Amino acid sequence: MNEKSEIQKFLKQQKTLFGNELFFKSTNTINEDKTLLSNRRHLSSDLIQFCNSICLCQECPLASTRNNFVFGVGDPNADLMLIGEAPGEKEDQKGEPFVGKSGKLLDKILRAINKSRNEGVYIANVLKCRPPDNRDPLASEVDKCEPYLLRQIKLIKPKLIVSLGRVSGKTLLKTDIPLKEMRSTLHDYHGIPLKVTYHPAALLRNPNFKKDAWEDFQWVRDYLTR
Repeated sequence: MNEKSEIQKFLKQQKTLFGNELFFKSTNTINEDKTLLSNRRHLSSDLIQFCNSICLCQECPLASTRNNFVFGVGDPNADLMLIGEAPGEKEDQKGEPFVGKSGKLLDKILRAINKSRNEGVYIANVLKCRPPDNRDPLASEVDKCEPYLLRQIKLIKPKLIVSLGRVSGKTLLKTDIPLKEMRSTLHDYHGIPLKVTYHPAALLRNPNFKKDAWEDFQWVRDYLTR
């Protein structure tokens, strides 16, 4: 991919994440702080700088097939962080995790526990680029991308991580056990409690899972209010 294409992708990603304005490093600290507060109230400057530093990543072959690098969205001071496995087709097109029908369902679930993707919640994926045909992440891709996720977690400092889906759960926990077994335990992910539940897409495919998923999110609600 040539330099011009990379610049175009970078600018498209910036517009998706931060709107129509571009921001540059200024020597006027007061004015810069005002700009960050007024235009990026849902994004910390540390997260913005980190995103800018990795959004042109070329560390694995997925860089050559992506439309957008999907960094993540939400509250930089969130007490709840949701993590999926990887962007899908719509996420790759928009540059935002969990959009389309599964994203709308996730938003409804969050509203039911008095949360939203911009208030109290941060949403990301293990991988930042879409695998071809939505296949599961490869171990080599996770090795390159998981450090980015760990840095996001360190900057956000969530009280609880919820892993959405079996693939996300087994990838983060480095274990291949049934989702039912993962759901039954509160895990530890680099010092942060981690709960595994169903991916919204699975709930759309099989509505019978919704009861269990709702029980999980009620537990999440109660855990966060302790």
